[in-house]
Amino acid sequence: MTRIRPVLLSALLSASLAHAAPAVPSAEGAWPRVRKERLQKLLPQAMARAGVDAWVVLCRENDNDPLAGHIGGENAGGTAAFLFLRDGDALRSVALSPAGEATALKDMGVVDEVVPLERGTDLHALVAARLVKAKPAKVAINSSEQMPIADGLSATQRAKLEAALTPALRKKLVSSEDLVAEWLSVKLPEEVDFMRKAADLTAKLEEEAYRTVVPGKTRDSDVARFLKKRIAELGVGDGWQPDQNPNVNSGPTRGHSNATDRVIQPGDFIQTDFGIRVGDTWVTDIQRFAYVLAPGETQPPAEALAKWEKSKKGSRIALAAMKPGVRGYDVDKAQRDWMREAGSEPVMWGTGHPVGYWAHDAGPALSGAASGKPPTGSALRPLRPGQVFAFDGFFAWKDGSSPDALRILSVEEMAVVTETGAEYLNPPQEKLILIPSLTAVTTPQP
Repeated sequence: MTRIRPVLLSALLSASLAHAAPAVPSAEGAWPRVRKERLQKLLPQAMARAGVDAWVVLCRENDNDPLAGHIGGENAGGTAAFLFLRDGDALRSVALSPAGEATALKDMGVVDEVVPLERGTDLHALVAARLVKAKPAKVAINSSEQMPIADGLSATQRAKLEAALTPALRKKLVSSEDLVAEWLSVKLPEEVDFMRKAADLTAKLEEEAYRTVVPGKTRDSDVARFLKKRIAELGVGDGWQPDQNPNVNSGPTRGHSNATDRVIQPGDFIQTDFGIRVGDTWVTDIQRFAYVLAPGETQPPAEALAKWEKSKKGSRIALAAMKPGVRGYDVDKAQRDWMREAGSEPVMWGTGHPVGYWAHDAGPALSGAASGKPPTGSALRPLRPGQVFAFDGFFAWKDGSSPDALRILSVEEMAVVTETGAEYLNPPQEKLILIPSLTAVTTPQP
């Protein structure tokens, strides 16, 4: 087990990390260059896998497309159209932009061609003319029932676009969700390196936070506030919605939630689900678990250790199942089979999910096996080298405080798919972090 001393080591580690700004220096300012490389190297491959020859993205101010920042459209004022046209392995990109934004867009150098448009120009007619000339078999647009980040085209935008297209082109429109999943899920080696460093920092911050816990006094919310303070000091962002990052929980499971004022007690498992954002782009999603020893204990009871080991084994089984070509469903099923064998209560959440630009990124979902029904949707997508996942090892048991209350251990790590399997981004948690209780604890719960 990993034993911690609450005060002195925390102060020392806080001081050392506080001076490590920026937290991941190589990620700072890297996105414009990385984005261009992703468009040039990865987008043609993704379009080929998705079977599309053209992709049209409309960008505008105040209510922009979720993918605008990935194609260079984040500064759109008036409506602009970004077209990506594939010809075999070659890709040509063009932006049809209002003249007011065209100069800056050219300076960015994200797309091959920028066409300035004067006020009153029929943008949609120009898009249609470009598509007629390109003769695509399929045209992807950002309209999706399953993937919110591939659903940025509004109803009115789509109506105007379709009105400008010929009947033949309208029949060629398809959702961009397959293209987006194929493109965004695969990360460049440099991006994986950024995420390795960020994952390592995330885990270290969680371990540091546990060093502040005083059983009977410290609340879950105190641990969360400590981590908020640390990410502010380090100049990194939240991995997801700030109100729920981190989620620190020492009681029955609350799902995706905020930390409460529950006072941490001996005998508690503490779960910290935490993520950071580096380079204003790449995020992490990692959980670390601690156990609060009773006064006089030097290790957890055998039953608590057994639960931890079962959860950890589920995580290791999931990692072993990650290989290029397997479906997300297959990874989930491998762990579900172990959960049943280990005597775990069912858990509603999938084993894992892609992570990168969002905590729940696009790509194969490591899920679908809990229901016993045939897999559907993203669970059917195959794993590919370069994809990064956050994934859990689950073990759940009845809490006893109410009929439906569960305690869940969910050992969550991050891993990247390689040519032959998968590897951790940072060292996984092998042992519970142990928090000693130095005196009798009698503090009542609020």
